[in-house]
Amino acid sequence: MKKILVADKLDQESLDQLKAIPGFEVTVKTGMDEAALVQTIPGFNAVVVRSATKITRPVVEAAQGLEIIVRAGIGLDNVDAAAAKEKGIKVANTPSATTITVAEHAFGLMLGAVRQHGQANLTMKQHKWEKKAFNGSELYGKTLGVIGMGRIGQAVAERAVAFGMKAVGYDIIPVSTKVMKQVTLDELLAQSDLITLHIPKTQGALLGPAEFAKMKKGVIIVNVARGGTVDEKSLLDGLVSGQVKAAALDVFSKEPPEDWTLIDHPNVLAAPHIGAATDEGQKRAGGEVVKILKEKLA
Repeated sequence: MKKILVADKLDQESLDQLKAIPGFEVTVKTGMDEAALVQTIPGFNAVVVRSATKITRPVVEAAQGLEIIVRAGIGLDNVDAAAAKEKGIKVANTPSATTITVAEHAFGLMLGAVRQHGQANLTMKQHKWEKKAFNGSELYGKTLGVIGMGRIGQAVAERAVAFGMKAVGYDIIPVSTKVMKQVTLDELLAQSDLITLHIPKTQGALLGPAEFAKMKKGVIIVNVARGGTVDEKSLLDGLVSGQVKAAALDVFSKEPPEDWTLIDHPNVLAAPHIGAATDEGQKRAGGEVVKILKEKLA
């Protein structure tokens, strides 16, 4: 029997499919911290996570018989892939499963930011009719700067073009795409009316004080990628000074946040890291997890 630990919530249909595979013994145990994982993981052949559970080096070192770690989602920032590689443990994810889900979320936040949907909704919930308080702007004719020209970045750019926007993109590698022109980061910062990020977490923030100084005055920032890719103090400073008109954020350097100052700013539209949270996206991600485990373990 191959023992599989599902450490984060998986959609029920995919979980049922996993349990039905001959030779698989599936255990669902969610909400574990590092200490609990270290105690639990010995003896399992596979572990499945989403974004909440962290597969750290101590967890990997405690694993006995672990053959594969599967992340049901995009990226591997919550998995110590280097530690896994040292022990010969395979690491896999589902990069295409939630592309549409995240792209639509990014575009929805973008629309919300330019039209002040969050603030307008809040006043209505307070039974206030403040029609003259909300004067937004159109996306039509604006330039969208896409940082990270992978699947999601291109999907967002396609939607932008459909809205009559111009899209330019920056990536550390050359990318061939008809939907946007690839430019340098400095060119993107200087040209863009709105900037959206679709990159993995790196050691430091890609957008810091120097980058904000190069942006157009009144720029709008959208981040559904990873917390820490934007320096939050610099973003708040930009909002206070007016260099940044608004920000729409789904991810934060600390989740849940300990300091709510940035989120409390009136021109910030915020969500609790729900970029991949649709029924359709999670069903596709779960289906890919089942496929990966069948191929690698069965």
